Amino acid sequence: MIETVVDSIRVSLVTQHRVVLLREVHGDRHLPIWIGPFEAEAIAMAIQGMTPARPLPYDLLRTIIAELGAEIREVAVTDLAQEIFYARIVLTVNGRRIEIDSRPSDAIALAVRAKVPIYVDESVMDRAGVRLESEEESESEAEFEPPEIERVESEESISEADLSVFREVIESLDLDDLDKK
Repeated sequence: MIETVVDSIRVSLVTQHRVVLLREVHGDRHLPIWIGPFEAEAIAMAIQGMTPARPLPYDLLRTIIAELGAEIREVAVTDLAQEIFYARIVLTVNGRRIEIDSRPSDAIALAVRAKVPIYVDESVMDRAGVRLESEEESESEAEFEPPEIERVESEESISEADLSVFREVIESLDLDDLDKK
């Protein structure tokens, strides 16, 4: 498993779709995952340290888990099948490890609130990870140019058509992070 952090949440100016970019802690690859607008807002709020007036579902879930005597240990993006990412939320209860199936966006929203590690299975990162152009290189180009994406090669090949959906959204993204509003 590869440890990652939420690098940013990006919004396509054309489609208004959101993508969360998980960045390797000890590497330069990013994993782009499409997420819904509510999940994007929930993740952004937690990263920015904002507290909603009333608990969001992720705050409620974290509280319920704690009140039942469980502890959130980590979350992991575990699989990619037919262009759908899968994740697991890992809990411990009375010394017992429990893994719960989850959408990655929900797992990430919970992880940033609980301040637990976010892991990505190596095979998922190998198949769908991308390298983004460095910020120094981007600054020398036009201000609104999308980042260049280099495909990360792997033994298990994904067709160009499979990855084109990610390339299209990343190329149409507003490069300003949500926290700079």
